[in-house]
Amino acid sequence: MSRSKSRFYVEKEEGWEDWIRNMPFIAFPPEWSISIIPPFNGALARFLVRKGDATVSIYFDAHESLGTFGEPYWEVHPYHDDIGRCAVQDTESLMMMIEQGLKERTESLERKDEDE
Repeated sequence: MSRSKSRFYVEKEEGWEDWIRNMPFIAFPPEWSISIIPPFNGALARFLVRKGDATVSIYFDAHESLGTFGEPYWEVHPYHDDIGRCAVQDTESLMMMIEQGLKERTESLERKDEDE
């Protein structure tokens, strides 16, 4: 099977067309840099957020391929030294978790610098 044909089947099975129409728009603060990265391990979308030297990882799981939440969700790492999840349409919680994750990463980097 050709690459484009197999990709077509994956996109159709996972409902990518519906998600193109239904993904929320997200307004990011201007001090954040965003890197869109390819989806892997079952995530439908992935991106990284950087502020200063701190980076947080975010993915979108539409089918609970990577965890359970009861509906399509965002996962943010780190968040309170673990992970945070919120519904895909709850961009307010998503932004709060990213901000907290960036704060945790920044504090961790500062502690590391003090130890050296």
